[in-house]
Amino acid sequence: MPPKIAFITNFCPHYVIRPFELLSKRHDVDFYFTGGGERYWDKKNKMWQGQFKGHYLNGFFLLPKFRITPGVFCLLWRRYDIILKTIDDRFALPLVFLIAKIRRKPFIFWTGHWSHPETSFHKISLFFTWFIYTHSDAIVVYGEHIRRYLMDFGVDHKKIFTAAHAIDNGLFNQYVSDEKKQCTRDELKLRGEKIILYVGRLEDAKGLNYLIEAAGKIKDKNFVMVFIGTGSKRDDFEKAMKEKGMKALFLGHIANTELFPYYAAADVFVLPSITTKDFKEPWGLVVNEAMNQGCPVITTNAVGAAAGGLVEDGKTGFIVDEKSAESLKKALEIILQDDSLRVRMRQAANEKIKAWTQERMVEGFMEAIDFVLVKH
Repeated sequence: MPPKIAFITNFCPHYVIRPFELLSKRHDVDFYFTGGGERYWDKKNKMWQGQFKGHYLNGFFLLPKFRITPGVFCLLWRRYDIILKTIDDRFALPLVFLIAKIRRKPFIFWTGHWSHPETSFHKISLFFTWFIYTHSDAIVVYGEHIRRYLMDFGVDHKKIFTAAHAIDNGLFNQYVSDEKKQCTRDELKLRGEKIILYVGRLEDAKGLNYLIEAAGKIKDKNFVMVFIGTGSKRDDFEKAMKEKGMKALFLGHIANTELFPYYAAADVFVLPSITTKDFKEPWGLVVNEAMNQGCPVITTNAVGAAAGGLVEDGKTGFIVDEKSAESLKKALEIILQDDSLRVRMRQAANEKIKAWTQERMVEGFMEAIDFVLVKH
């Protein structure tokens, strides 16, 4: 009989639907969602449901970043063989970990962190985080960059399993004809300019100030910068673009399922995220999305998708130093000016992303589950 698993995470966006369904086909899994107010998730995006047993738990905010979900206590008396928890949620994480230990059930930890934040709260929580890392029965990580980070943290490498962070490629690799690409360009009222595309939150942690500075240094201004997303810094970024006299389009929110034509029409996609006191890009699934349309990608070395091996420097795009407008400028100029390079990078990106599947991702979870079952 397959083990019964409690999987506790914050919420259910589109990119976890298929992995959760695949896990449910292999094991008896109950999913519990405790979140509310994630800063990285645009509330206009749809909260998805799939063919699995999912339960959204009611809760309330005791503090701005501290949501109480009393329903988590149900794990105390329900019969689960394995408890799996993501790193999010300041209330649920310690409680779920404690419940697993009290009940002597295997605890699997799923994390995308590869740098501990430096806020006052996180400095205090460092010991507790280390304790969970070292006392988890298994840890599932987004990529090899997190494996290396945890090993430096003193975690036993034998209990770390990689679930390559992936999306449902079928949603983003839909065929886009040249005519459709031209229609997208016509809708944007472009006249032959190349497109530098960014998709994500409009916040300082995304490094957009450095991107704007870099673009301003490019001599050949035959390009337009297209920003898709929302955020508190939109007005500041629009003002900066106007001051530099550059053409930019801020399209606001666009549903995830409608993004692929923009990736297809773009000449280069840029994710210039930087490390801050409370943020380091765990992965950046927009990179997966862009590569599904063969779009060359420029990221900084502070992006998990680059450190984790999805972006290959000089092959599928470029990896540049974070907080370096000059490095971004050079990478942009090379891609924008070399048509044959863009073609090669498009082909390489398309080929690379084919192997970065959610089936492969789920195998990482299966290895962790098998590991703790043998151990216990």
